[in-house]
Amino acid sequence: MTGIPGGLAEYSAHDQERWVPEAAKNPRRSAFQRDRARVLHSSGLRRLGAKTQVVSPGSDDFVRTRLTHSLEVAQVGRELARYLGCDPDIVDTACLSHDLGHPPFGHNGETVLDELCRDIGGFEGNAQTLRILTRLEPKVLTEDGASAGLNLTRATLDACTKYPWSRDEAPVKPTTGAPLRKFGAYADDLPVFAFFRDGRTDTRRCIEAQLMDLADDISYSVHDVEDAVFAGHLDLFAYHHDHALGGLIDITRSWYLPEARDEQIISALDRLQSAAYWPRERYDGSRRSQAGLKHMTSQLIGRFAGAAEAATREEFGWEPLGRYDGDLVVPEATRHEIAVLKGLATVTVMVAEDRLRLQRIQARVLTTLGEYFSERPEAMDTMFLLDHREAASDAERLRVVVDQVASLTDHSAWAAYHRMQADEASLL
Repeated sequence: MTGIPGGLAEYSAHDQERWVPEAAKNPRRSAFQRDRARVLHSSGLRRLGAKTQVVSPGSDDFVRTRLTHSLEVAQVGRELARYLGCDPDIVDTACLSHDLGHPPFGHNGETVLDELCRDIGGFEGNAQTLRILTRLEPKVLTEDGASAGLNLTRATLDACTKYPWSRDEAPVKPTTGAPLRKFGAYADDLPVFAFFRDGRTDTRRCIEAQLMDLADDISYSVHDVEDAVFAGHLDLFAYHHDHALGGLIDITRSWYLPEARDEQIISALDRLQSAAYWPRERYDGSRRSQAGLKHMTSQLIGRFAGAAEAATREEFGWEPLGRYDGDLVVPEATRHEIAVLKGLATVTVMVAEDRLRLQRIQARVLTTLGEYFSERPEAMDTMFLLDHREAASDAERLRVVVDQVASLTDHSAWAAYHRMQADEASLL
C-alpha cells in the first residue's frame, strides 16, 4: 500500500471485499461509505439510545447514553483519521459500531451474561459486536440462506475489532502473566474472523482499530467527567485533600494504570488542573458554569488527539497511514492523563454505594430473564426463537438465549422482566 501525500491512504479491492459478494449500487459511493450507512441505519445502533453509558437512560436528560457516546466517538475518530490519512468512513463506522455488543445495564450486564454462559465460551461485549455485525443484524443472506449480518468489507470489520483474538488465544498481561479477559470473537464466529483477518496470526490491530480505541478512550474519559460534574457526583476541587487524592490514586491504578507509580498519577492530575481551561470555580449549574465545563471538554479532546497525532507523525512521517502502514503512538503522559480522568469518573459514579445496590438488582433481572427464556423460548423475539429452533445443541441454544438478552435495552429488559413476572403470576 502506498500513501498519497496530503491525501488518503490507498485501499485495495481486497480491502473492500465482502464476505458475501455484492455488486456496487452507486459508483459515486465508496464501499466504505456503504459500510457506514449500513451501521448508521441498523437497529443495533438505534438500541444504544436506551442503553446505559454511565448513568441509566431516562434518569437525567443531560447525561450520555451509549448512542450519544458512540456518535461523539465517531466524531473524534473521524477527525483523527483525517489527520493521519486513514479513510474517515472506515474509522467512523468502527466508532459507531464499537459498543453495539454491550448488553443492558452497561458493564454490569456483561459480567452477568459472562457468568451465565461461562461453560460455552463466555460473553464479551466486543465479541458480541462482531456477532451483531456479521450474523445477528438482518441485512444480507448467504447463498444457503444463513445470515451474513451487515456484510461489511474486510477493512471495516478489521477496524471494528478492538481485540483481534478469541478467548482461547488471548495474549497475556505483561504485568501478571494472566490471559487478557477481553477478546473479539466467539468460537463459532471464527470463520468470518478468519476472513477479515486474512491469514494474520498475530494480535496486531490495524491503525483504524487503534484510532477507534483511542477515540473511545478520549470520549468517555472526558465526557464521563463532564456528566459526573453536571449530575453533582464529582467535585473537581475535592482532590486537594490527601484522603480523596489517595482514593483517586487507588482507583486509577487498580482500574486503568496498574504499572503507574503514585507520583505519575499525581503529576497527570497536576498537569490537568494547571491547564488554563480547567475550572477555577465550583460548578453551580449556571450557564456560565456549563459553558466553562463544555470548554474544558473541548480543549481536552483537542489536547489528547493532538498529542497522539504529533507523536505518530514523529514516528512514521507525513505519508497517509492505512491499515498496517504504521501504528498509532500515544505519549505516556497522555495515557496517564486519560486514565486519571477515567479514575475521576469511576471513583465518584461507578463505585458509589447507591449504584452498587442498583447493579445487584439489575444482575438479578438479567439472570432471571436468561433462565426464563431458556425455559420458555417462545417468549423470545421471532428471530431468536427461530435461531433457537435451528440450534443443534444445548450450548447453541444457550448462546441464542444470551443473544436475546444482550439485544435488550435497559428499558426493554425491565419490561420483559415485568411481563415474565405477570406470566408466572397468571399460572399460580
